[in-house]
Amino acid sequence: MAARGLTHLALYGDREHSANLLWAANFDPRFEEALLIVGREAAPPLLLTGNECVSYLPISPLWRAGELRHELYQPFSLLDQPRDASRGLEEIFAAEGIGAGARVGVAGWRYYVHRSQMDTPAYIVDALRVRAAERVEDATDLLMHPHHGLRTNCTAAEIALFEHSNWKASEAMRRVFFAAREGMTDFELLVHAGYDGTPLSCHTTLKTGPHRISLASPSGARLERGYPWSCNVAYWGANVCRANWVDESAEDLPAAARDYVEAFAAPSYAVMGDWLEALRIGTPGGKLHDLIQERLPFSRFGIFLNAGHLIHYDEWVSSPIFAGSTIPIRSGMVFQTDVIPSSKTYFSTRLEDGLAIADEALRAELAARFPDTAGRINARREFCRTALGLPLAGEHLPLSNTFGIAPPFLLSPRRVLALTPPAASPC
Repeated sequence: MAARGLTHLALYGDREHSANLLWAANFDPRFEEALLIVGREAAPPLLLTGNECVSYLPISPLWRAGELRHELYQPFSLLDQPRDASRGLEEIFAAEGIGAGARVGVAGWRYYVHRSQMDTPAYIVDALRVRAAERVEDATDLLMHPHHGLRTNCTAAEIALFEHSNWKASEAMRRVFFAAREGMTDFELLVHAGYDGTPLSCHTTLKTGPHRISLASPSGARLERGYPWSCNVAYWGANVCRANWVDESAEDLPAAARDYVEAFAAPSYAVMGDWLEALRIGTPGGKLHDLIQERLPFSRFGIFLNAGHLIHYDEWVSSPIFAGSTIPIRSGMVFQTDVIPSSKTYFSTRLEDGLAIADEALRAELAARFPDTAGRINARREFCRTALGLPLAGEHLPLSNTFGIAPPFLLSPRRVLALTPPAASPC
């Protein structure tokens, strides 16, 4: 804030966009919106909530420690609830020192080219502009930008938390794979994920059949041979996703896709090995983008979105990987290995798991503070190297138990793709 010349930061959150507020105060509004006002003076930050989030305040360690103030702002509450016991926004902002001499940054959930553009609700921004004489600008990048965003530089504690999330999500995916049987409905299959109430980072999906729609929920479709299938399980800090065919082998595939493994899935897997080898501290993101586009040409593999992105409490924070990016890969980044091939003939293949990047100092801290976490990570890395031939370096921290495991066929979960070390040819 000081470097940007900001006197105040207004950090907005709601049920769908809670990650920045959750990171700042360990508070995620469950039904309503909330606003955290951070000033550069000595007073603790002020959290505005609606009626129903008041009882949730003790979830924040800042609140329990007396380092967070609270005020009820009832217009954040749901429709027709009481609205007679709170001050207006302009009065609240004035009491926080937001006036003609203030310069206010607003943090929503997406930043734009121009700092005058903001995605936070207009009535909040308008009230700030009235008080600060238009000296209001977007500051979401302070938390989410891949180069300097605070949430893109994860600590050992965050990595340990996200390893736990990835472990849970990957075990859910493993149960789904081994429970799958021809003729089951998608509802019946997803039960085996064993959801236990852990907060989600994005909607859980499972879809199959002739009318499959991407990102859709289960709909009662049955698992039938010859149709594609995909599923994701996503908790805070994790999104484990797989996509393949409801078959046991290539013989069950539609005639045009019988070479799915050798023509599509195996080349994709091999290039992911090269991608991992290039994903090293100091590598510019543009190099990873170019590698994917050159080795998996769009005309055949249809990769449209970024070749990997950062993950945190939200499933997609931002990405240093895009055309022309000079943003370097750095220690503390946590990636979703989300490279999505797409084909009308071959459907897709997927290898989506969490991967943290950590230099020697961060790895040492993780091992000292969370030895069990570090032990699991080291075991996964060794498995990926020796059993799968994936060229993981010491700075690669695979967070998921399914990392690197890509069965081409749902009904043959023990048959997986691998590379012959070093990552050279698929087998």
